[in-house]
Parts: sequence; C-alpha cells; structure tokens
Amino acid sequence: MASATPICATLPEDEIRQLEDQITELAAHIHAANFRLLTLIRRFDESGGWAGPGLRSCAHWLNWKCGIGMNAAREKVRAAHALVELPKISASFSKGEISYSKVRAMTRVATAENEEFLLRIALHGTAAHVERAVRQFKRTRRNEALEAENDRHERRQVVWRLDDDGSFLFYGRFTPEQGERIMKAIDMAMDEIDEEQQDVTAETPAEPKSGQPIHSPVDQRRADALERLADGFLSGRAGGVNGGDRCTVHVHTDLDTLRADGEGAESTLEQGGNVSAETSRRLSCDCGVVPWKESDDGKTLDIGRKTRTIPPSIRRALQKRDQGCRFPGCTAHKYVDAHHIKHWADGGETKLDNLVTLCRHHHRLIHEGGFGVKMGTTGQPIFRDPQGKSIPQAPTTRFRGNVFGLMTQNRRAGVDVSAETCIADWCGEKMDNDLVVGKLIELDSQSQ
Repeated sequence: MASATPICATLPEDEIRQLEDQITELAAHIHAANFRLLTLIRRFDESGGWAGPGLRSCAHWLNWKCGIGMNAAREKVRAAHALVELPKISASFSKGEISYSKVRAMTRVATAENEEFLLRIALHGTAAHVERAVRQFKRTRRNEALEAENDRHERRQVVWRLDDDGSFLFYGRFTPEQGERIMKAIDMAMDEIDEEQQDVTAETPAEPKSGQPIHSPVDQRRADALERLADGFLSGRAGGVNGGDRCTVHVHTDLDTLRADGEGAESTLEQGGNVSAETSRRLSCDCGVVPWKESDDGKTLDIGRKTRTIPPSIRRALQKRDQGCRFPGCTAHKYVDAHHIKHWADGGETKLDNLVTLCRHHHRLIHEGGFGVKMGTTGQPIFRDPQGKSIPQAPTTRFRGNVFGLMTQNRRAGVDVSAETCIADWCGEKMDNDLVVGKLIELDSQSQ
C-alpha cells in the first residue's frame, strides 16, 4: 500500500504564522459578533418583530431574511434564549473566547450549577470535547431515568367530549412507551410543518391575530400536528396530502354563508360543531361539493353528484406552476390547498389566473387572519397584510458590512481580541469522559 504523500507548506514560515494569527484573530471577532447576533435575535423574538408579514416563527424569519437553514435558525433562537440564564458563558462568548459551536452544545444541558464546569471544558478543550461531554452526560441521565411501573399499562385511556362551543376536548393517559411514540410522531409532524417550507442546509443542531405580532404557542402547534397525523392515517398513505385528496370532513352550508356579502354566520359539521362563515369559505376553496336540496322543514328532497371545485387537470397545472405555497418567505410544498382568489361562491372562475397555492397556515391567514391576495398583471400573486401593506416577494437587500467594520465595532464595544483569544488550552491530552460525566451528574443532582 502506498503511503500518503506528506503536505508541505508552499509559503515561508513567517508568512504561515501571520496567516495563522490573522485567522484566529478574525475567528475571535466573529465569535464576539455571534454573541451580539444572538442577543439581537432574542430581543427580536421576544418583541414579536418577525410576525408582521405572516411568518410562523422567528426561525422562519431568519430563514427568509438572513438565508439561515431552518435547523440552524431554530438552534440560534434556542441558544439565544438559553444564554439569558447563563451569565458566565455569555461573558466568555461576548469576548470571543469561545465559539458558537461550543455555546450551542453547552446550552443544551447548562444550568446555574454546572455552567462554570462546562465553561472550563470549553476553554480548555475543543468543540469536539464539549460535544462529547454533553452527549455522554445526556445519555447517562437518560439511562438513569429509566423506570418500570406496571400499573401504567392498566391505567392507559383516551376520552373525548364535545364542548359547549363545538370544540373537541381530548384527554389521554399512556404508558411511557406509548407516550414516547405518540410525542415523537407529534414532534416529527411539527418539524415537518416547519421543515417542509425549505430544503434544510443547516448546521447541526398561533397564528397572529390581525395586526398583532403574537407567537404561535406550542400547544397550538401540537394540535395542528395531531390533525396532520389524522390526515395521514385517514388518507391511507404516507406523504403529503393536498387539498382535494385529503379525508372527507362534512361541512353543511349554503351559498348565503359562502358568499362574501352573505348573511349566514356559521356552517355545521357532521358531528354537530359549528365553523364560521369565513372558515367555511376556506374549506370550500378546495373541496368536493355535493348539492343537497331540503324542504323548509329539513327533509331531503334531492342529492346531486359530488364534484370537485378544482378539476384534476387544473390542479396538475397549478401544482406545476406554483410548486408549493406562494406566500412570501414560505417554501412549503406538501399539505397545500388551492385558493380561489375570488371565491367561486362569489362568481370567481376556477382557472389558473384565479387560483394560487397556499399552505394550511397561510390559507388560514388569507381567510380568517385579515391578509389578502390578488393576481398581478404579470401573473405573480400580490399579498397584503391586514393593514393593506404589500408584502414583498423577497427580503429587502441591505448592506452586510465587512471584516474591518466588524473589528472596529468589537473594539468600540470594549472587546479586546488577539490571535490567542479563541485558542483552547488543550495540549493533546485525552479527556477523562467518566470524570466529566460524573461531575456533571453530581452538579445536576444539586439542582434537584
């Protein structure tokens, strides 16, 4: 077997050392700037500044405006909030002494009790050392937490009832295995709702009311995820379920309720619940319609044939044209509906220049959230927020700064950076994993 050819430096030794110093010094400046970036992200998220244009979360805003992959964006938001409770790690990060990779790993397990110990590992070791310590600590705690309680199996149950307002209330009790499987399925469905909106090129890892930037609470996202799981099961196949292909939900309504200027307030579901007129308009945008004629006393006189509001040929052409949700900043391509820009109940035609593809989230914003859409003269849909302001298809281009500006800003902020600032104190010795994990477990038990 031929031996590997050694790589020889092509520059003089002193020039190599200068390049090395420039790289490590600039890296430390970038670390300090990353701390400021996370601080700004946290403040932006807490203020709800991302919610204006109808986006789902701060991570989606980062994906749209900053070009950050969804997994990486969610990690940045998580780490940004975690740093608030970790002043020692924050201080070291702000001075450029530790990298974002180390911070990201530490914030997964850091507490007030173990923060200082984790920081010592980060300052003396590499990012790989920190990742390994965190990973093994989490695995050990998980193994210690395993318990078996046989009566859980006998106490498993699911019950539901219809509330006074027509909402369904579910209560469940599951064994640990069942609960883990169910929560994993819900978490995966939640992740899919987010990740389907873009192709993830990441690093490792409720809807706002009209005019109000409010976060979508996690319990609402879980409800949406559970509905998606039901859709997937009832459709009898894996993968995306588009409008017109999903399982049947019967909505009993009339044209007076479906028209924009109609007087009907609500429609009735098959199980007795009610939905608003605007929700009825959204559901009927892309559905099967069965004409049903009744007498004044409620007796059925005639039932017509079921037809689809979007014929298959037009749906194929629409899918080929739009290739997913057309709302600015959204890249969802599964679980999408065809939206009638002018509703068919108001005389709108079912043709391509009156149709646009929307994901469930943005379809609801258009109908119930006060947002609007019309087809422009160039064939591009134009979206407007509840205040009537046009939403740009692409983020506004801004000046992104430069290396020298970054260094100047750090110095003005009092960040003293040199070529040695971010270099770990590791000298090649092997880390004692058992010692590290044992100490982390000891510190963790002090907080319980």
